Amino acid sequence: MLYDPDRHEPLTETPWDAGRAEAAIPAIVADTERAFSLVELWRIHPRDVEPDDPPLLADIAIGAAGVIWALERLGSEDDWSAIAASLARRYRTGPDFGEPTASLYEGEAGILLVSGTEPERLLDLIRANVDHPANELFWGAPGTMLAAQVAYERTGDPAFAAAWQESADAVWAAWDGELWEQDLRGRPAVVLGAAHGFAGNVFALARGNLLDDARRAELERRAVAALAHHAQREDGLANWPPALGDAKVRAQWCHGAPGIVVCTSGIAAGEDALTELLVAGGELTWKAGPLKQSAGLCHGTAGNGYAFLKLLERTGDERWLDRARAFAMHAIEQVERLHAHYGRGWYSLFTGDVGTALYVQSCLDVDAAFPTLDVF
Repeated sequence: MLYDPDRHEPLTETPWDAGRAEAAIPAIVADTERAFSLVELWRIHPRDVEPDDPPLLADIAIGAAGVIWALERLGSEDDWSAIAASLARRYRTGPDFGEPTASLYEGEAGILLVSGTEPERLLDLIRANVDHPANELFWGAPGTMLAAQVAYERTGDPAFAAAWQESADAVWAAWDGELWEQDLRGRPAVVLGAAHGFAGNVFALARGNLLDDARRAELERRAVAALAHHAQREDGLANWPPALGDAKVRAQWCHGAPGIVVCTSGIAAGEDALTELLVAGGELTWKAGPLKQSAGLCHGTAGNGYAFLKLLERTGDERWLDRARAFAMHAIEQVERLHAHYGRGWYSLFTGDVGTALYVQSCLDVDAAFPTLDVF
């Protein structure tokens, strides 16, 4: 099968209700604000905790930096600037996962990007991460080159453009054959998805206008060919394995069709074969239904829903907006259901409630920009 039905659940029958969607966002913001502690920041949700995890996290993906970034995007009236500025010092004193890393989503570069402080330190971190063996968005150079691009867009400092180019050259040089090879904490793999593999790397290279025209044309040619080659197709549906040789199937943002659609829908705009393939990935996401695990971005209903908004943007077909909004209503109900079950909210950007709120806002605004990838 192209997806695992046990990882998904039936879509809610609740129709799209803009008023309920508009009310859900400030409710999530208020709950998240109330849960903050100067000592603990935000307590990690039980579903995010591993046995050896630290008691608090500062990073973007699951930690406080990501929550603050989302709260500010969602219109929080509280001033989070001092807390955001303190996170890098907290991180350097006690890194989230034992060893300090420069990475965008799991390390210090992302924390500094959220706070807007210590630009020289951020530049040094980007340069230091060029040869990170992970070679993917969350830990490696593709992520910190995204940080370089955002910093360049904010400041106009050519040093950040040069740092982006250095990382781009390294990522390009490592593109040997169709895909990239990753080393994820000592585990070599060839990963296809958004968070840790091929699709995320393609996105990082293609985002914005820093890639030269010759490389952009070659990027699109090679990416389209690789996506077609590794797609698993059946009855108008398409999915991709998490990694070469991996028999598991996933249909979520971090691994599988939803994330591949999100990360590659902006390339090769006139390539009908790619559009057809991405539409098949969207159909797979719709047929699979909402994810049971969470309402969030990384492996939840909201992250999958962004694939529909991207297909609306690429094709102009309004059915994708209807589907995105159906997933938004389901995600709102999931947040409410999980809050009742655990007696608390889920306070993180990529797995929790604020990421879901950003998705609901995107459905209201009809905006396909994926948090932190397209808009920072």
